[in-house]
Amino acid sequence: MKRIERRKRIERNQRLALTLLFSSIVFCFIIVTMLLVGTVILFLIHKGIIREGNDLPRADHLIFNIMVASVLLGSALTAVTSRIPLKPVNSFINAMNRLASGDYKTRLHFGRFFERHPTAVELMESFNHMAEELEKTEMLRSDFINNFSHEFKTPIVSIAGFARLLKQGNLTEEERLEYINIIEEESLRLAAMATNVLNLTRFEHQTILTGASSFNLSEQIRNCVLLLENKWSKKNIQLDLDFEEYTVCANEEMLKEVWINLLNNAIKYADRDGTVKVDIARTEKGISVSVSDTGEEIPEEAKELIFRKFYQLDKSHSNGGNGIGLAIVKRIVELHGGEVTLSSGNRETVFRVFLPQPPSEQ
Repeated sequence: MKRIERRKRIERNQRLALTLLFSSIVFCFIIVTMLLVGTVILFLIHKGIIREGNDLPRADHLIFNIMVASVLLGSALTAVTSRIPLKPVNSFINAMNRLASGDYKTRLHFGRFFERHPTAVELMESFNHMAEELEKTEMLRSDFINNFSHEFKTPIVSIAGFARLLKQGNLTEEERLEYINIIEEESLRLAAMATNVLNLTRFEHQTILTGASSFNLSEQIRNCVLLLENKWSKKNIQLDLDFEEYTVCANEEMLKEVWINLLNNAIKYADRDGTVKVDIARTEKGISVSVSDTGEEIPEEAKELIFRKFYQLDKSHSNGGNGIGLAIVKRIVELHGGEVTLSSGNRETVFRVFLPQPPSEQ
């Protein structure tokens, strides 16, 4: 806590120093103008051009002209020299305009003089980081649209093709049932993709957790495993669900999405005849759930991107993913005030979900 306060105090001091820098430049313009005017007046007094007595009206007129000239001189001096302190501001505005127009490769760089100031460095790094994130998101979004269009089109074509075969008739009962099963599977696949997109949109726009209630977390996870029985039985995956009964206070419907996505992800990337394990543990501050699988590891460079929406680890799309499931998991856990982490190595990948629980639920 003290470290955070100290960092905020340093940032305030740096911003104050930047403000004083710009103010001192403006003050210097005023001082230079005053010195020039004073020098001219002293010079005129010394030469006897400005005198008391009969020449007073003439002196007043001359002083008035000097004042007008000094204003014009100060304005011209300010217009010329103000480009120096305003140069980083103009650079920042131009960079923002390019970024707003869709040029996500825009990067902000100040001159050597301003890049020495900590606040200018902070502003430059923050802007460049924002531009990089927007560029990555745009790339993922474009990839997602292309991939999703392909994934969406494939089952539609399959449904249309097998429906056309059914209309033609002259099929055996076995062939007819096979085609109906394919149409059903492809329809469910389409429905799952559409549901994921709708859920992600709904959760992203939700800012407050609602509908929280107490329920049996262990029973919920076991039910999710049963819902995915068809998938893990096809790969002959062994399930390790040796955990006790735990109760949590959360949104039951949302957490069901979390466990289905994590279990589906574990089954998808687990080796055939591999193992998927679920552990539940109670800590001092809440409940910790880990879902692990033995199989393909997640590369180090992908760990920072795995929870980003539209990101797909499998570039060939052979596993049927759409890059939305883990983004939904992360958003739901964040709405519950929790955290989801990932570790992968030694042929094992583990997703850990921490859910804070009030003392009454502990």
